[in-house]
Amino acid sequence: KTMESVREDCREGAHPRILELLNKTKCHQHIGYGQDVHSEKAKEYIRKLIGKENADIHFIPGGTLTNLTVISSLLRPHQCVISADTGHINVHETGAIEATGHKVVAISSMEGKLNSEAIQEVLDYHSGEHMVQPKMVYISNSTELGTIYSKSELAQIYNFCREKNLILYLDGARIGSALMSKYNDLTLKDVANLVDVFYIGGTKNGALLGEALVICNENLKEDFRYLIKQRGALMAKGFVMGIQFEALFQDDLFFRLAEHANRMAEKIANALRKYGYSFYASPCTNQLFPIIPNNVLEYLAAKFDFYIHKRFDKDRSVIRLVTSWATTQESVDNLIEALSKFKII
Repeated sequence: KTMESVREDCREGAHPRILELLNKTKCHQHIGYGQDVHSEKAKEYIRKLIGKENADIHFIPGGTLTNLTVISSLLRPHQCVISADTGHINVHETGAIEATGHKVVAISSMEGKLNSEAIQEVLDYHSGEHMVQPKMVYISNSTELGTIYSKSELAQIYNFCREKNLILYLDGARIGSALMSKYNDLTLKDVANLVDVFYIGGTKNGALLGEALVICNENLKEDFRYLIKQRGALMAKGFVMGIQFEALFQDDLFFRLAEHANRMAEKIANALRKYGYSFYASPCTNQLFPIIPNNVLEYLAAKFDFYIHKRFDKDRSVIRLVTSWATTQESVDNLIEALSKFKII
């Protein structure tokens, strides 16, 4: 039997409706490089949702490539980007940003989130031309620890960035899960009004591949297709992504898939609490970070594929459990049953 995976939310192929539309249009001839009718329809849906008819939208194959393209394109050679120490660009992108010549200044964070006070400390420290100049703030929603920003938290950072003339960029690899969290008070329209640029992650929410980059700030739009092309991110068959985002946003499919992932994670989180386990970060989306005794870890590892986040102490480790749009109730029940054999209380 194949080991059940709660390791990633990008392991399944794609939602059937996406595959259906891809199959339906497979023999059609499309205009290339994201200028086809399906890409335009998808952009129309997204612009309507965010309430910005003039937003520039570009489809890019993956999250790291999106981050690399945005950050390297919007910063001048002497400028840097500020990130939480847990941020994807700091930890999980193999130095992609630094490879473009831009330093990532990482600062310690509370549950993966930044605030204006922490950003101000970076600005105070980088005081002159002998140091890189902070120009962009990078945040993720949901964060790498599965936590989310409230509307007031995001507004505080955005207003601070405007005051300090900083670009605010939001990595939305799991924005669907963030927006569908029962603790969330943001809408996609709010996000578009409170950042300069962000992307909507399709790869981790039902698509085969692809992210929808949304540029809200008029000053950042110029020549961006040139910059995407230069970074190798302008797909000849861009319609493949356009078709997928059309399927995701022609109704509420994108949000329903994210809500399902969250609901599956919540069932696991409730069971963990019931059995006496605590969490490294507050559970609120499809990523869970329970603290597990190492002897339990060995038992689980024989039955499930998951990610060990870090060692917590000599007897316990923090693991990451991730549910997806395709996680089944049966899979969740199997994991809960396995955990029930090791109740702490």
